[in-house]
Parts: sequence; C-alpha cells; structure tokens
Amino acid sequence: MRIEKKDILVVIPARSGSKGIPGKNVKKLNGKPLILYTIELAKKMFRNEQIVVNTDDLELAALAKKHGASIPFIRPQELAQDHSSSRDVIVHLLNTLKKSDSLPKAIMLLQPTSPLKELKHLQESLDLFLNHNCDMVVSVVESKTNPYFNLFEEDENGYLNKSKPGIILRRQDMPPAYEFNGAIYIFKSDSILKTEMSEFKKTKKYVMSKESSVDIDDELDWKMAEFLLTKNEEIKD
Repeated sequence: MRIEKKDILVVIPARSGSKGIPGKNVKKLNGKPLILYTIELAKKMFRNEQIVVNTDDLELAALAKKHGASIPFIRPQELAQDHSSSRDVIVHLLNTLKKSDSLPKAIMLLQPTSPLKELKHLQESLDLFLNHNCDMVVSVVESKTNPYFNLFEEDENGYLNKSKPGIILRRQDMPPAYEFNGAIYIFKSDSILKTEMSEFKKTKKYVMSKESSVDIDDELDWKMAEFLLTKNEEIKD
C-alpha cells in the first residue's frame, strides 16, 4: 500500500489534566499558548483539514479551532486520565473516523509538549516514513545513558550488573543508544490498530538534537524551553 503526504492525518493530543504544570497546553510559553507552536508548525506543511486536535478540554478545543485545527469530537473522559495511553486515544480516533469512511492510511502524532521541533524535522521524518516500508518512524535523541556503560540492573542477590554485558571503559567506545524524545511519531493506521507501538517490528529512527528534544513535563522543562525559544529568536534577529 503506497502512502502519500495527502494520506496523512496529523493528530495533536492535548488533554486538560497535567499534574506537573496545570493547564500547560494553553499556558503561554514565551508569550504564546503552548499548543499553538505545534498547530502553527503543522499548518506550514499540511492543509487545515488534515490537522486534528484531540482533547477533552473545551477551552483548548476552541483555541485550536480558532487557529485552524479540526476538532472532530471531544475526547471522552475515560481516555483523558493519567493512565490513558496514546494508543488508546489513537485507536478510539481511528475507529470513530472509520464509521464515516474517512480512515487515514497513516498518522503523524505531534506532541504539543515538544515546542522546539521545527519544520525540517517534520519534513525529514515524513520523507523517511514515505520512502521506507516501516510500521513507524519515531523521533529520538541520542541518550547520555547507555546499557553497555552506565546503566545497571540489580541481580537476584542485590548486586548491580551492567544492563548489557560488554567491557567498555570509555564513553567514546560505546555503541550509540537512543531514547524516544516524544516529539514526532508517524505510523501506519493498520499497524497501530493491530498492536502496541512497542511491538512494531519495523521502526525507523529520526534523530533530533538535544536542544530540539526538550519535552515539557515540569517547571524546569518549561524554563528550559522558554530559554531556548528566546535564544533562537535572538539568533534570528
């Protein structure tokens, strides 16, 4: 099944509840509501009707709609809890769209809590997805921690052992390890309907810089994002 850009549905998930920063998706970051960074970025690459904000928050839904995103429905409360998974939300969305015969071939999931992502990141990750037969392309950042070097697990006797065996004494000798940075996920609709992301057999990485990978979860992350956005504006000026 060949997938093209027009077959992609951009989904921006944004629930109201946040213990780290209450109301963070509508809170102003460097003078602009956090979610608008992602909506405005998506609009540079996709048509408005391809951009969906999935939320349980009426205020956030109104803001998103005002700025061009689609709100096909308000997310049910049972899918807006701390334990609700991204897959649960996406499967519900796809099953709802399937009823109206508007099921997209693929989803680009953009987290609003990653405001430092740029247009080139969307373009390059999408090109990677469209040109490879994979279940998913996911944005990652190279990890400072590594199972061969400085990640340890406790054995049955309570002693620490390296997570992966191997004699590596210098950081520069480590094979690279990557962690999902939470910014971009692109996956086939068929794949996510069948299984969890963690069980995909064909996943390709898209590497982003540490600076672009800030994922806002608490006040320290917020301050870091604000600092970097201000710094980027000064460089452009």
